[in-house]
Amino acid sequence: MTHSNFLRERDIRFHLHSQTNPEALRRDGPIIIERGEGPYVIGEDGKRYLDVMAGLWCASLGFENERIAGVAARAYRSLAYYHSFSGRASPDAIDVAASIAQRVPIENARIYFATSGSEAIETMIKLAWLYFRGRGQPERRKIIARDRAFHGSTIFAASLTGLPHMHREFGLPLGGIVRVSCPDTYRGRIAGESEDQFADRLAAELDEAIVAEGPETIAAFIAEPINAGAGVIVPPDTYFEKVRAVLDKYGILLLADEVVCGFGRTGEWFGCQAMGMKPDMMAMAKGLSSSYFPISAVALTPEIYEAIDAANAHGTNFGHGFTNSAHPVGAAIVREVLAIYDEMNLLERVSRQGKLLRERLSEELSDCSIVGDVRGRGLMAGVEIVEDRNSKAVFAVEKAVPAQIERMGMDYGLMLRPQGNTVTFCPPFIVTDEQVEEMANKVGAILREISSL
Repeated sequence: MTHSNFLRERDIRFHLHSQTNPEALRRDGPIIIERGEGPYVIGEDGKRYLDVMAGLWCASLGFENERIAGVAARAYRSLAYYHSFSGRASPDAIDVAASIAQRVPIENARIYFATSGSEAIETMIKLAWLYFRGRGQPERRKIIARDRAFHGSTIFAASLTGLPHMHREFGLPLGGIVRVSCPDTYRGRIAGESEDQFADRLAAELDEAIVAEGPETIAAFIAEPINAGAGVIVPPDTYFEKVRAVLDKYGILLLADEVVCGFGRTGEWFGCQAMGMKPDMMAMAKGLSSSYFPISAVALTPEIYEAIDAANAHGTNFGHGFTNSAHPVGAAIVREVLAIYDEMNLLERVSRQGKLLRERLSEELSDCSIVGDVRGRGLMAGVEIVEDRNSKAVFAVEKAVPAQIERMGMDYGLMLRPQGNTVTFCPPFIVTDEQVEEMANKVGAILREISSL
């Protein structure tokens, strides 16, 4: 038996994969990736794939970085682990908390560290509940979330997620979730409606939902500035301004899920800056460390910190924490990643490369009959696939068009991961002009081939 076959059999026998069909894994085996090289990943057979999605929206600096590897090695030799319970802290965690607080658009922010985006989302929800208990409103428990949103895989984060496949197997969602519409300007607008009018209608829907549920029962509204998992849904420019006005009317908190959008992805440091969103808390992960370490963070306003302080005024401890919060090695990696971002003039680079990506996709796909929409902001983009441009009808599920696109992408040397009927793009920030051309040209060839079938 070859080593490759040995690995495949062991994987099928012992490894439960995320977001994978078990039968397909048993039939086809795993796709084994052995190493990374810049924005490319290399399979066991030596084939190189340009990863259009930076893994899972996260490997901002590509799939290997000697500088960060050196920092990690030194950090492991110095302090391989310590916690943040009972007032403990490492120098790097202190420095990184200060650096993040100085970047976020929340004045005098405090930073809490966790280890995943899902944990950061759960932390924001718990803090929202704590905040209202401290204000004598413990009945404010409900959270407003949007259809087609993705907020994580833990129990409450998955409940907030507006994607049925995240609920089907687990008896989710939990109660206490109020669902409102996704701000999809391509599919959500009615005939003759401007984007601003669409935003007005969504704000009115939000107001009506709050009144129907009872404002006194609602703690917060959660949203990604740009909805990544639904296919890079960019809301109208005035959407969050109008949403915030409704929330302020009823004293409801606004929680920003910056897990994908944060740290430069949208052309601003944070997606809420790009989209005019003024949050009370922000959850961050992925680009925070380029996913070179599992670390996340929550930024909170002074008012929410004061509620934590008041709840423990008689000598009790804040009753929340994770074993690996503020991990010293993770903090050292984050500090170096942020330094690299600053040195590479990240925001200017993202804006330039993102503009080139959208222009080249639009040019390459302008005559492709199955492309309904090309959209994006910063260095993230979505190409929506339709069977009919006029009606915007999608292909029947049994045709498995997204799976065909993913398979053909590998044939072309691209690692694609369609989100539903949208081919999404979130390449590493280090992607070159030539690699942007490669993406656009190859995706164009793939979609034209599918349209001719």
